[in-house]
Amino acid sequence: MKKLILLFIVMAQAILSSAQIKIDRIEPTDWYVGMKDASLQLMVYGQGIRDAEVTTSYPGVRIDSLVRLDSPNYLLVYLNLDGAQAGQMTLTFKQGKKTKKVGYQLKNREMAGDKRMGFTNKDVLYMLMPDRFANGNPKNDAFKTMQDKVCDRSEPSLRHGGDIEGIRQHLDYFNELGVTALWLTPVLENDRPADEGKYSTYHGYATTNYYRVDPRFGTNEDYRNLVIEAHAKGLKVVMDMIFNHCGDYHPWNKDMPSKDWFNHPHYGLQTSYKLTPVLDPYASEIDKEETVGGWFVSSMPDLNQKNPHVMKYLIQNSEWWIETVGIDGIRMDTYPYADRGGMADWMKAIDREYPNFNTVGETWVTEPGYPAAWQKDSKLSQQNSYLKTVMDFAFFDRLSLAKREETDDWWNGLNRIYNVLCYDYLYANPKSVMAFIENHDTDRFLGHTKDSTMLKQALALLLTINRIPQLYYGTEVLMNGTKAVTDGDVRKDFPGGWPGDAHNCFTAAGRTKAEDGMFQWLSRLLHWRQGNEVITEGRQTQFIPWKGVYVIARRYQGRTVLTILNGKHSDAQMVVKRYAEVIGDHRTATDVITGATVDLTRDISLKSRGVMIVEF
Repeated sequence: MKKLILLFIVMAQAILSSAQIKIDRIEPTDWYVGMKDASLQLMVYGQGIRDAEVTTSYPGVRIDSLVRLDSPNYLLVYLNLDGAQAGQMTLTFKQGKKTKKVGYQLKNREMAGDKRMGFTNKDVLYMLMPDRFANGNPKNDAFKTMQDKVCDRSEPSLRHGGDIEGIRQHLDYFNELGVTALWLTPVLENDRPADEGKYSTYHGYATTNYYRVDPRFGTNEDYRNLVIEAHAKGLKVVMDMIFNHCGDYHPWNKDMPSKDWFNHPHYGLQTSYKLTPVLDPYASEIDKEETVGGWFVSSMPDLNQKNPHVMKYLIQNSEWWIETVGIDGIRMDTYPYADRGGMADWMKAIDREYPNFNTVGETWVTEPGYPAAWQKDSKLSQQNSYLKTVMDFAFFDRLSLAKREETDDWWNGLNRIYNVLCYDYLYANPKSVMAFIENHDTDRFLGHTKDSTMLKQALALLLTINRIPQLYYGTEVLMNGTKAVTDGDVRKDFPGGWPGDAHNCFTAAGRTKAEDGMFQWLSRLLHWRQGNEVITEGRQTQFIPWKGVYVIARRYQGRTVLTILNGKHSDAQMVVKRYAEVIGDHRTATDVITGATVDLTRDISLKSRGVMIVEF
């Protein structure tokens, strides 16, 4: 008898359990009132939730529509928040006789959107990979509950344990160096196993949850606190986002919300990686589709930005991180791989809500006309991208060639830099172009050398031309490497970032003489650049390299800066009289790095591959 009663109770509990409406999560996790766009898309996840009816009686909120997707396990609830105040809203889900009430938090914004100031050419961005910079909390190195349970610094493509806490602990280091903004590669959850037990997504570009910081980096609150502390120290934070694709372990790939949520589901097409067809007036349809419709790699399903529900989700996600964490800018990965129209809609939405914010798009083509056509208000394209900042891959490419060459009278060496900057008329706004000499996807500028001679020339150019400059972590202490070895060779751990590291580059005492010499040289230049209107506002004049010497002048309100580079492997002279139009009647200048007085009445001697920055 007791057994029958027990069996009845178990069966009753099972029936009761199956009668419950199941909601796994709602995204966004919360939202903000007072946005210029009063519409809110809620993506509800739950077994069989598609057929639910939804109501709310919260003042100022109405339900505009319910979108029932192909999968039975998603429901899109479109709300209108016009007139709503902050508070706890209750949403009631009903399926037949089953009901479920869910609380949803509406919050006040910390500031109006036009008060959020983005990065500009007054900033110098310092790009770092959280997994490879510093391990501030070894307790979060690995989790048994996650797909990838390994943290192993001996393997270049596995996780090494760097985290948000490690970055926070070294904020003073960035101030000492003199950078003003931090660009972190993606911090969102990448919960997928390492391929062959050797290749993990430590880099962060295979998102599995758009609203959660990866636990191995920390929590959402850790991320917010990092931004708050960075702001207190005068540092901005730029968030790396990916709208082109997600990770293959994202719930969407396991259970597609709709048949058109992805382009070519189930890895039906591989991208060609060739970006030119997107703007090519003669491009074939197959070439364009292979670029924008193909998957970046097999582990990164290609999102369909032509689907308005996908695009609404992504737009809201970027706004949520701006409001919730307080980021100061966005770097958008693989920008031209996504749908042009959808991305333009995103940029218009961001600009409307945050007119002083900034986003830089990765536009990896090495001819200046291509990124120029992607910049906001470009006359080179009939379709406005509304993207304020593009990346200068042309400058990077020419500099990579020039560093190996002797500067001749025509094309080689530093002529390559002149011959790419002369096309700045293609850009709608040259001062809102981001220049760099290396990043996480390229060889380190030094290759496998430690020779700082050409590196100083490259950095002098980068930090004085009419651009937004971006540095890559560790360059200041001569970190090197090439992708020919492995991606991990250009993404090594920063020395001193892990407990027990014998080599610590965070302190002068821990650096070698050469490392500290490079650090001090660059720090002096960076601090000099801060607030320097000659560099951020000044007119730029460049002179064709002459007898191996390349000179760029910046002038503003009676002040002048000259960047002088010897592009030869032998000593050379800058013949002063040739530059009379920018020197005028000035007789002396000051060497920015050494503070020494430079005589402008006689020719200036330059050592092999020498560089000098002077001001007067």
